Amino acid sequence: MGIKRGTTLAAVAVVVVLAATACNGDDKAGKADAAKPAGATAAAPAADPYAGDKPAGEAGAKPAGALVVSTTDKLGPVLTDSAGFTLYRFDKDTAKPPASNCDGDCAKAWPVVPAGDASAAAGMDPSLLGEVVRKDGSKQLTVAGWPAYRFAKDTKAGDLNGQGVGGTWFALAPDGKKAAKAAPAAPAPAGAGQAAGALTVAKDPKLGDHIVDGNGMTVYRFKPDTAWPMVSKCTGDCLAKWPAVAPAERGNGIVEKNYLVLDRPDGKKQQTVNCWPVYTFTGDQKPGDVNGQGVGGTWYAVAPDGKLLGAQ
Repeated sequence: MGIKRGTTLAAVAVVVVLAATACNGDDKAGKADAAKPAGATAAAPAADPYAGDKPAGEAGAKPAGALVVSTTDKLGPVLTDSAGFTLYRFDKDTAKPPASNCDGDCAKAWPVVPAGDASAAAGMDPSLLGEVVRKDGSKQLTVAGWPAYRFAKDTKAGDLNGQGVGGTWFALAPDGKKAAKAAPAAPAPAGAGQAAGALTVAKDPKLGDHIVDGNGMTVYRFKPDTAWPMVSKCTGDCLAKWPAVAPAERGNGIVEKNYLVLDRPDGKKQQTVNCWPVYTFTGDQKPGDVNGQGVGGTWYAVAPDGKLLGAQ
């Protein structure tokens, strides 16, 4: 850098003295520095993934590049920049319309992610990416409308030190929501596309012996169905409420006669007992429930021989 007009020799001398003080120590290091051309500055460390010039209006902002979806043990899928640093959202911002309320000291602790060069992660909906114009005129990346930030105390790729800070800062999920690990999936009900194990017999104080699926859920019959020919009259919304029992092994206590599988018109396969199609009920929340018994005068639990229990 050249000396500006009006700079006094005394000022130049001060600069020289300060430079010499900062570089004291090894003589070899001093000689190496002296060999640099006038005005040269130290290059950014090679380990810095963000080295390089920053766009005007984004002083100090680090480009995001191609975003990445990183799976974490703590939060599940989390959105990161191309260098693996976690992206965050701020509860005091708004997504509709997009607006950032993090400026000044806040923006020093939570550096904004510029919108300029960001691109969607593999498998991510590109339409979720957008931008918001900040008060200083710079453009900040948004994900589903939420302005994106990094956390200054994340010092290496994969850090999640900003998660939950102040109860307002949270890692971004790929859909723009707060990252959170999904709860373990509940066991699929019988008829949900996979067999639930062998059908067996359970005892109820009122119903006596009745068939249950491999998860212990009560099995029912629908009176409008027919056994021969085997036909299920439960379709559409009915089937959503009364899932067909998928093909299952016959457990102890169930009569073997005509233990067949029905090919439904919708392409699914359904277990029958003595040729009668059988179902479970979404209103039963746990094994042993019999909330479907007698519903509408058409739904009844099934005896081990396939007959209706309690029907008039």
